[in-house]
Amino acid sequence: MANTFSLILVIVTLVTGVVWVLDKLVLKKKRQQKLADIQAQANNLDDATAEKVLAPSWFVENSVSIFPVIGFVLVLRSFIYEPFQIPSGSMMPTLLVGDFILVEKFSYGIKDPVWRSELVETGKPERGDVAVFKFPPSPNVDYIKRVVGMPGDTIRYSATKDICIQPKGESNCKPVKLSNVVDSPFFQDGIPLIQMDEKLGAVAHSILVNPVSRDRIDRYQPRPGVREWVVPEGNYFVMGDNRDNSADSRYWGFVPEANLVGKAVGIWISFEFERGYDSVLPTWIPTGVRFNRIGGID
Repeated sequence: MANTFSLILVIVTLVTGVVWVLDKLVLKKKRQQKLADIQAQANNLDDATAEKVLAPSWFVENSVSIFPVIGFVLVLRSFIYEPFQIPSGSMMPTLLVGDFILVEKFSYGIKDPVWRSELVETGKPERGDVAVFKFPPSPNVDYIKRVVGMPGDTIRYSATKDICIQPKGESNCKPVKLSNVVDSPFFQDGIPLIQMDEKLGAVAHSILVNPVSRDRIDRYQPRPGVREWVVPEGNYFVMGDNRDNSADSRYWGFVPEANLVGKAVGIWISFEFERGYDSVLPTWIPTGVRFNRIGGID
C-alpha cells in the first residue's frame, strides 16, 4: 500500500508538472494570441469576454494550481520526513498505539520513491536506532523496530531474555547492560510487565518483559531452540522494545539494507483510543490526546 501511494504521488506530480510547463510555455501564449485575434476583429471587447478567452480549461487550471503543492508533498515525504502511525504495542514503552511519528527519510540514504534505489548515500543505521523498514516477508508493509545487531555481529538471546552481542572481529560477547528494574503500568494477558532500562551503543531506552511468559523463540522459530544469529553483511538484526510481544528478527530473520525507510525521530501527536465496551463510537475515533508524549524518541 505504501509503495502504491508513492507511485500514485509520483504519477500525479509528473502529470500536473507537465501540464504546468505546457501552460507556461505554450497554452498561455495560445490563449493570449487568440484574445489578440478576437480584439483585432471586434471593437470594444468587454472584460468578461476577455477573461473567458484567457481562462484555461478546468483540467489545466486545476493541474497548475495543485502542482506546487503536490510537488512539495512528494519531495517532503520521499526525501525528508514522512509521518507514520504506530498500530501495535510491539515498541512499548517507547512507542504506544496511537502515537504518530516522524521518520527522517534521509538518515539511511536518499532513495527514489518508487523503486527505492539509493541515489545518494547519507548514512547507515546505528545500534539503538528506532528504524522503519519494509517488512522483508511482505515489502508492502512498513515495520518499526529497534536496531540491535549490525552487519557481522553475532547476537545471542538467552532463555532468561538477556542479549549478548559479539561485534564483528571481536572474540568476546558483550552483554547488553540492563538497570533500574521496576513494575510497569502495562499488562499482557492480565500480567503486569516488568520495565527496565537498556543501553544499546550510546542509546539508553526502556524495554518491557513478561516475567512469566514462555520464550516465544521456542514456539515460532523455524529451527526450535535457536538462540544465536550471525548477521549477514548488508543486513540488520532488529527487536521490539516490548520483548515478549514483538515479531522481529528472532522469528522472521534480518532486515536488508535496501528495505530501510528511515529513522524515527519524534512524536508529533499522540491519541488515546480507550473506550468502554458499550461505546457507540467507531474504534478509529480518538478519545483523547496525550500531549505529554509529543517530542523526541529515545
